This record gives sequence, C-alpha cells and structure tokens, in this order.
Amino acid sequence: MDKPWINHLPHDVPAEINPAQFETLVAMFENAVGRFEDQPAFINMGAVLTYRKLEERSRAFAAYLQNRLKLKKGDRVAVMMPNLLQYPIALFGILRAGLVVVNVNPLYTPRELKHQLIDSGARAIVVVSNFARTLEEVVDETPVESVIISGLGDMLSAPKRTLVNFVVKYIKKLVPKYSLPHAISMRDALSRGRRMQYVKPELEHSDLAFLQYTGGTTGVSKGAMLSHGNIVANVLQADGAYSPLLTDGKELVVTALPLYHIFALTVNCLLFLHKGARNLLITNPRDIPAFVSELRKYPFTALTGVNTLFNALVNNSDFASLDFSRLKLSIGGGMAVQRAVAEKWQGITQTRLLEGYGLTEASPLVTCCPYNLDGYNGSIGFPAPSTLIQIRDEDGKVLPQGETGELFAKGPQVMLGYWQRPEETAKVLDKDGWLATGDIGYMDPQGFFFLVDRKKDMILVSGFNVFPNEVEDVVAMHPKVLEVAAIGVPNDASGELVKIFVVAKDKSLTEQDIIKHCKHHLTGYKVPKLVEFRDELPKTNVGKILRRELRDEELKKA
Repeated sequence: MDKPWINHLPHDVPAEINPAQFETLVAMFENAVGRFEDQPAFINMGAVLTYRKLEERSRAFAAYLQNRLKLKKGDRVAVMMPNLLQYPIALFGILRAGLVVVNVNPLYTPRELKHQLIDSGARAIVVVSNFARTLEEVVDETPVESVIISGLGDMLSAPKRTLVNFVVKYIKKLVPKYSLPHAISMRDALSRGRRMQYVKPELEHSDLAFLQYTGGTTGVSKGAMLSHGNIVANVLQADGAYSPLLTDGKELVVTALPLYHIFALTVNCLLFLHKGARNLLITNPRDIPAFVSELRKYPFTALTGVNTLFNALVNNSDFASLDFSRLKLSIGGGMAVQRAVAEKWQGITQTRLLEGYGLTEASPLVTCCPYNLDGYNGSIGFPAPSTLIQIRDEDGKVLPQGETGELFAKGPQVMLGYWQRPEETAKVLDKDGWLATGDIGYMDPQGFFFLVDRKKDMILVSGFNVFPNEVEDVVAMHPKVLEVAAIGVPNDASGELVKIFVVAKDKSLTEQDIIKHCKHHLTGYKVPKLVEFRDELPKTNVGKILRRELRDEELKKA
C-alpha cells in the first residue's frame, strides 16, 4: 500500500524517526533528568517530585534491587499500584537496574494476580498496602521472593504522610488487614539504597524493558515483550506526531489513566518526561468532582484519557467553568472516541479531541490524528512516523484503498512476541514483522484510516455485518444518553440481533425514543431490536466498556 497520508501530514511532522537517538530508555531518562534537573517532574496530592529527586530516588531504588535483593539483568519485577509518586520512582529504578517491569493492575483478583506473577516469573513485587491483602493470598504459590510495600501517602512530606496514611487506613478503611512478615517498606528500601553502590548495566535496544500484559478480555492474559528499542521508538514516534504543539520544559500533562496501562505509560509518563513536562498524577479519576477540583488548581496544557473519561467530564457541570486557555493537546485512546463526546469536548474546551490508535503489542501507538484537523472526522488518523499499515482480507491478500479488512501494522514499536508463547506469537506476528491487530478498518482517499470494529465484536444480522462502534456512536448522539454498549445476541431467524445497554442521562428517556432516533440514522438491520437500561456499564479499571461481560450475561439467560 502506498503512503497518501504523507502529503496530508502537517509539514513539521516527520515521516520517519531515528530510534538510534537513544540506546535505551535509561539513556532517554538520563537525558531528561540532566536537562530539567530542578523542574517539577511529577505532582500528586499536592507533593512535587523534581527531576533531580526522581533521579536520586530511582538510583537508590536501583541500587537496593541490585545489592540487597541480588536481582540480575533480565529479572522481572512486578509493580502493583495506582498513580502515585512511588510509581515513577519504582519504574525508573527497575529499568536503571537492568530489570524488566511487569505492570500489574491493582484491582486484580487473587486468581488474576497469581497467573501474572507465575507467568512472568517475577522475583519481586512493589505493592501499595491497599492491595497487599490480595498479594498475601497468593504470594506463596508464586516465584516472588521479595515484597516491597508502600503506604498511599509515603512519598508526601512528614505531617501529610502521617495524616493521609491514617485516614486511608483507619477512617476510610481502605487497607484490609494483611500479613506479609518478610516485606520491607519502600521508604526503608530507598533509605538503604542511598548507601549502596549503583552499577549501570549494559543494555541495548534488543533488551527487554516491559512484560506488558494484555487485558485478558478474550482469554488468558499474555505478556507482550516490549524491548527498550520498542518503547524508545514509540516515544519518538509520539514526539514526532505531537511535538510541534509542545514546548520542552513548559508543559503540564494531566495523567488520569493509570500509568500501568500502556497508553499512559508511553505517552504520559515517558513522552512527557522526554519533553521535560510536569506530570499531574490523578490517583482516583473515578471521583469526577474531586478530579475537576484538582484540575482547577493547575494550568494544564495536555490531557489524555479514554472516551468514558471525557464523557464523564463534559457531563460534569463544574468542568465547563475551568480555564482551558493553555490546553493544547487532548488525546483519546484505548477505545473508540464517539463523535458526540468529541464535539462536546471541542465545544467546551475549544480544543480538538484527537483520537490515537494503538495496542499493547505495538507499545502502543500505531496511528495518530494530525493536530491541525478542524474537528472530529471519525478517523484514527495517519500512521505514526516510521509505521506501515496494510488492510488485508481473510486470506491475507492486501486490499485496495476503500475496502474493509483486518488492519496489519509494521514498525520499530512492534513487540518481540508474547512471553513464552511462541504459538500465540505466530498467530499475530508474521516472519516479516507484520502485526495482525484483530481490528477491522479501511483507508479513505486522503489516507485517513478508519476503524469499524474488533473482529471478535462484529455482529452478524442475516448475513450483514453490524459493527457495535457504529451503533454506539449513533445512540450516543441522543442528548438523553450518557453511555451505551452494543452486542449481538442469538436469534433463530436472523442469527443475531443487535441489543444495546443504555445508561440514561435523563430518566425520561424511553426505548421508543432510542429506536426512533436509530431508525433516523441507521439502516434497518443495524437498528437495535432490544434495549436494556442500566445504572452503569461494566468497565475495566481503565474505563473501557466490557462488551464481553454483557455478552456472557446474555448467554447465561439463553
């Protein structure tokens, strides 16, 4: 497939990047902390961690891992915590020690945690005390030898640290009792590490940096092997796409998505560290009023999130009163951005909501919308610099422009493979390095790529393909709808019917209102035949709506 999008890219966005600019993520980190020493790097709960302090504390943590825990290059260390100042300290300490980061969702059940710790072979874990009870239940059945625990407020100043930890444990009762007798506190680890010698490891692009586990929504969670070269390349690709909007050392990015998620990890944590930005970490973005209150305190210039987060913000009455005069960049990823949400966002903030597309297996960025778009056009944009995309049919044949098929991607950001799963790797990664994304899409004459849906989510009605994203997009346009999810349910006559689950913004909304609205915007076989109202929809911790759970519920009824 040729590259028509190159002619449509902003003139200051490069078609190619040079991954050799940084030998490793450690080199990229050292460059940033050297350039922006005394500037704030991360902000959380009012506390500020400067680039200099981040360097000192991550060095101490790396020394502790090397000397006290005797961890060697390539060993895996799990990190199980929400957005706190402890996260970047642990992250960069692990990487600087030559070790591999295994990001763990703090809300995992014991079963999910056990699988990931055993599968990754993690020898150590850094965990926030709120989730230590879950670890206690399974740790003896895993390879984990060392546990490092931190209280939620441990990186705050002395008076506030004591107060926050007391309130979290005794007032809000958010720390269930646990027993991990051989664990050490992260504060102690840092204190001891300061007196130990740090030895910089020899690393190169091919060395593993992350075992980043897929969501596991379609089966057993798999560890995508992301190398230093993969992530360095993807940071530079994101930099190439968005840096014309950004000024080194002058930005403040809002990080509401958890840093253990690949989108926030690469774009928020690593790209904005590379740019010398201040990073405002939001520990609990589900508390929208508190989130909006926090935003009011800072002159933020960039904000990333998923569609559900943006939707919640634009439907909060206080959000519209914030000062958006400095906001330059709003990026939606992780799930499809709905037109209704994008248009509300632009109406309130006077900035475009740019949809990026990616997946864990690609570090994650594959495409990005050009920053100079007039408004939402429904596309996922153009390929990121140094990225190739093909649209293929079920037989692997490359399709011409305009035809719909599976999207394949190739570039320096594509993973090495799945950890210890060669058969699974072979299913998605061919010998030439092309990654099968499992997403269905097409390219228009201007070179914009459009996604129509995941293969697994496609609904088949009387032989016609119905893509849930399209149905959801239309339903979401109704002014009385807050959230919606569409699935296919079995039907003897047509194979499947379209069913939607709706969270109403206005309780006067009826099934008839929605059906009438859909008939106006959708052809007959796409119109939902079943409507169920819910108070809320099942979501991942990142905010992605879990259609799988809704499908499972329907199958149990059958």
